[in-house]
Amino acid sequence: MSPAHSQPTASLDLGLQTWLAMKIRTWLKLASVVGTGLIVRNILRNRRMIDVAGTVVVITGGSRGLGLVLARTLIEHGARVAICARDADELGRARQELEQLGGEVFSAQCDVTDRDDVLRFMASVEDDFGPIDILINNAGVIQVGPVEHMTADDFEHALSVNLRGPLHAMLAVLPAMRRRKAGRIVNIASIGGKVAIPHLAPYSTSKFALVGLSEAMRAELIKDGIYVTTVCPGLMRTGSPRHGLFKGNHQAEYAWFTIGDSLSVTSISAESAADQIIRGFARGDAEVTISPQARLASLVHGVAPGLVQEALGVVARFMPGPTGSRTTVEGKDAESVFAPSVLTRQSDDAARRNNEN
Repeated sequence: MSPAHSQPTASLDLGLQTWLAMKIRTWLKLASVVGTGLIVRNILRNRRMIDVAGTVVVITGGSRGLGLVLARTLIEHGARVAICARDADELGRARQELEQLGGEVFSAQCDVTDRDDVLRFMASVEDDFGPIDILINNAGVIQVGPVEHMTADDFEHALSVNLRGPLHAMLAVLPAMRRRKAGRIVNIASIGGKVAIPHLAPYSTSKFALVGLSEAMRAELIKDGIYVTTVCPGLMRTGSPRHGLFKGNHQAEYAWFTIGDSLSVTSISAESAADQIIRGFARGDAEVTISPQARLASLVHGVAPGLVQEALGVVARFMPGPTGSRTTVEGKDAESVFAPSVLTRQSDDAARRNNEN
């Protein structure tokens, strides 16, 4: 080959080598940053780690579902647990079960939407158990149905329970936590607080707001030795659909929601979720996103939110449409040939275990 032909080839080879060298340096720098971040995170986790044994833990909505599973698991770890809910019968059954596990349990009726009621409950816990070390804001409500059926009252109800309830509880425990320069607050939000799911408009609205509140509290309370953890689960097999509020085509809405809540490919067990939540707040983590599906949804939405919303718009077209009915029914009153069925067996079993029947 003549020198005239070899010169462009040599230049091309040199350019390729330069490009590769630049890319390698970039990836090495990125790896260094990621590695440093992981090291710092692990150091912080080790410094912030607490043992829950002997701690006083308050769980709102602790009489059934995820709240009850958390209470069971915390008792196994040696915590002293205080639970509240609105239903006295549910509370009685939950307390009896937890005490049979050997736990030290306090229970009382409380409506988290009533600030004075929350203040009274927290004061009663402190009178019986002493200072509250950990607050888990778990009480919540979910309304399922087309947005055409959702009223301003539905949105207000979701905000009252899912946003103002945690706010009331946080404001009740913060003065004492600040004085002690210690405390953990856990807000059970949802992947629906990061990605708006069709037919869950009031729920997603309130959970988005809770994520914002929780992250704002986290940023401002670290200086006081108080670590706020935002929990964003995907679907969990707690049995909770039986107490969800359904509008529109009640049976169809309950069927799709319960089937999704039950299948192993779309949901995880409540026990696995409880373990992840407890590990997360014990380490003082800022956020715990539960289930691979929820983590993937959060990641994709963060990278391409517009694309995700377009895709969900397509999904919404295949969901049950609005009807002439304007009534709201609980899931347990919207059963059909599809729910309960073999497709909802895991969710139905969880309902029986977790005081949801």
